[in-house]
This record gives sequence, C-alpha cells and structure tokens, in this order.
Amino acid sequence: MANKKASKKDILVNKRNHDRNLIFKSRMKTFLKKAIEAITHKTEDKADKVKDALKIIDKTATKGIINKKTASRKKSRLTKALNKSQSAKK
Repeated sequence: MANKKASKKDILVNKRNHDRNLIFKSRMKTFLKKAIEAITHKTEDKADKVKDALKIIDKTATKGIINKKTASRKKSRLTKALNKSQSAKK
C-alpha cells in the first residue's frame, strides 16, 4: 500500500479510470458482436448495426481508451465484412 497522500490519490484515480475504461470496452465489444451477428445471419438491419458499432469504436478511440490504429483496424474489418456480405447478396 502507498504511503504518500498523492500516491493514495493516484491509486483511486487509476481505479476510477480502469472501471470507466472497462465499461467503454465492454460496450464496444457488445456492439461489435451484434454487428457481426447481423452480418452473418444476413438480417435486414445489418447496415444500421454496423453504423452503430463504428460510432462506438470511434467514441472509444477518441476518449483514448483504445489506440487509434486499433480502432481503424476494427472499423476496416467490420466494413470489409459488411461489403463482402452485400456483394454476395447480389
């Protein structure tokens, strides 16, 4: 356990930030799973689900919770899967 007052405060801040980051990461993963599921099951609202997932990924990256390149990679893969499913449909 920390001895200095500032160190104790840092521990509290780290805990608070960690909890907040977990919420955002979990939310992002949930939206990603829903979008992928919509793409694989070829539902009608798959474009909307992908749009929502991209929005959440951007928000998570802007807050600094995930790296911007990681966000870009996730968005690219999701969009690529959507485009592939739409072209297979035609």
